[in-house]
Amino acid sequence: MRAILSVSDKTGLVDFARGLIDLKFEIYSTGGTKKALTDAGLPVHSVSDITGFPEILDGRVKTLHPGVHGGILARRDLPAHLAELEKNRIGLIDLVAVNLYPFVQTVAKAGVTVEEALENIDIGGPTMIRASAKNFPHVLVVVDPADYPSVLAQLRQGKVGMEARQHLALKAFQHTALYDTAISQYLRRDHEAFPPDMTVAMKKRFDLRYGENPHQKAAFYGEQVVGGGGSASVTSAVQLGGKELSYNNIIDADAAWNAATDFFAPTAVVVKHTNPCGLSSHDSLAEAYRRAFSGDPISAFGGIVAFNRTVDLATAEAMKDVFYEIVIAPGYDDDALEVLRKKKDMRILACGEAPAGAASWAASLDYRRVKGGFLVQTPDALPEGSVHLRTVTRRAPTEAELRDLLFGWRAVKHVKSNAILIVKDATVLGMGAGQPNRVTSVHLALRRAEDKARGAVVASDAFFPFADGVELAAQGGVTAIIEPGGSLRDKEAIEMADKYNVAMVFTGVRHFKH
Repeated sequence: MRAILSVSDKTGLVDFARGLIDLKFEIYSTGGTKKALTDAGLPVHSVSDITGFPEILDGRVKTLHPGVHGGILARRDLPAHLAELEKNRIGLIDLVAVNLYPFVQTVAKAGVTVEEALENIDIGGPTMIRASAKNFPHVLVVVDPADYPSVLAQLRQGKVGMEARQHLALKAFQHTALYDTAISQYLRRDHEAFPPDMTVAMKKRFDLRYGENPHQKAAFYGEQVVGGGGSASVTSAVQLGGKELSYNNIIDADAAWNAATDFFAPTAVVVKHTNPCGLSSHDSLAEAYRRAFSGDPISAFGGIVAFNRTVDLATAEAMKDVFYEIVIAPGYDDDALEVLRKKKDMRILACGEAPAGAASWAASLDYRRVKGGFLVQTPDALPEGSVHLRTVTRRAPTEAELRDLLFGWRAVKHVKSNAILIVKDATVLGMGAGQPNRVTSVHLALRRAEDKARGAVVASDAFFPFADGVELAAQGGVTAIIEPGGSLRDKEAIEMADKYNVAMVFTGVRHFKH
């Protein structure tokens, strides 16, 4: 029996090769893999012994040869195939263990050139993998070092069953699919955001106990990021304490993290069912948390709290009397972590530093599943200062009102439409979200804010289709409104604002979030 071993990831390689040799396999290899095996004192042949041809073109051509691919692709159950091999003096190859050049890692390096990227596109490796996987009833293909022990164990028992062979082939084709996707993503960057054909590469992070509801199965996958590495996110987070994450935990944590990291100043966000029920920015992170919590203390219970700064002891102490499912932040001071870990069930996630206010997810695409397909869009992530405000009422907003209007405008895009926020002193005081009409959202936001709405401002994710929402906000004590404008009845909304001496500014930009 003969095996070809040619791997970039050499984890477990020597032990695997030694096990194959004990099972009377002849080992053939190339380059660095051959050197690693030789250095370990194992008998190994060069692939050139099969091909009768040296490596050429700086190693670009090593295994692309009938001596290799004939031995892999021949069907053992077809006498004609075997006769053809014998006629051409080609021996059978029974096992191929290959994983590919580290293309993703290479293009993630700063300053990598296109020439360097191209040199890390593996050709012979994928070809051997695909050939072996195509002929999996007769050839074992191993692309994952984690499979080495089980393959050896089955070989020692005398047989690798068809189900196991097919599973290895499945992994092999997926391995090359991920690889090809990474290359196409790299070549597509700065060119076509929405090509005619597109694949998305994902690797499973872990299985989940269940999905949105206990009768649904679920798992968590991370998207393969090409060129520069992935930004700090829930997907890359390290769990430092608490129970295992659930499907709903991950969705809510993602919403909280995206909202918190969209702000420049130290910011705390409390999320419940993906909506920020509390959000505040302040020079003190602990004070930002206290203000965010005060926005809706009832809804905060059992929610998710996120920060865009490292959590210090004062902030951890401020949180200790409230039950949260998750706390998520770039990191934690040691004494803060000690306080938080006293809550045994609370999940503690560290995402690493994200550029504050830079919307670190802005370079990615948003995918939304619909039955039979996907909607794909760029994220709602406009650069700071790119929105130009236009005062449309007789009274312009004061400087204090303008600061809160801009804060509310950045916050409202993280709230489900129809979204209304009441804001004062860079703190969300009331929220209306996910309602079928905007006036109901205004009513809910005012009810939550109560008397604190007096002197506050309103941020609306889309225009007011009628003047009734503006009137309701003004009667609740609101003094300024920010909205996109663009309604056929804008004139009526402006006149209503003027009636109550409410300043109104238009942005020309909508922030729907469905």
